[in-house]
Order: sequence, then structure tokens, then C-alpha cells
Amino acid sequence: QVQLTESGGGSVESGGSLKLSCEYSVDSGCVGWFRQAPGKEREGLAGIYLGGNSRYYDHDSVYDRFTVSRDKTKKMMYLQMNRLKPEDTGIYTCAAGGSYNYFTGKCSAYQYWGQGTQVTVSS
Repeated sequence: QVQLTESGGGSVESGGSLKLSCEYSVDSGCVGWFRQAPGKEREGLAGIYLGGNSRYYDHDSVYDRFTVSRDKTKKMMYLQMNRLKPEDTGIYTCAAGGSYNYFTGKCSAYQYWGQGTQVTVSS
């Protein structure tokens, strides 16, 4: 059974930083971060292809503020979020599985999802 456990969410003022963690149990495929803002659909943010450690960013608004990384030995994925904005508020969820596209350098079709952690950024 695949397990995904997020931690690190919380409340922060605009301009602040948070670091999210995701403990995962898969050994192949991809792990990624998604966000669902209030009243909006879930959107992909970033991820890592476990087969080659390739990192990618799915959202233009985060690539210069967020950094995705992982600790291979601990099977942990992180999302360092800097210069947070109120529009970053939402539920952040990690996902696993999926398939890697060598042409786009991104992953899709994630099969497993965590419970999510709330991030609230106040202005």
C-alpha cells in the first residue's frame, strides 16, 4: 500500500517562507506537489522523476520562488516556498506514481495522493 504523508503547512505572512515535507513509499515513477486554492481546481506545481532525479516545475508563478527537492535515502520530498503570496493559499498535496515524459521532462497521471496540508498566506 502506497503511503504519502505531508507535513509543514501553516500560516505565514506575505513574503514569508515555509517548507513542506512529504514522506513517500514508492520506489519508481514520480513524486510531485499539487495545490488546490479555495474555489479552484487542483493544479500541479512541481515534481521529481525518481528514475533520474529530474526536477520540473508546472506552474509559472512558482518556478522562481519554490524549490522541489528530495532526500533519496529518507524517501522524503520537500517543497521550499519563499516569497509567499496570498494567492499561494491552499491545500498542498503530494502525489506519487505517474509516468515521466522524456520530451517534456514532466510527470503526469499520478495515481496516489496524500491527505494534504493547509498553507495560508495573509496579506
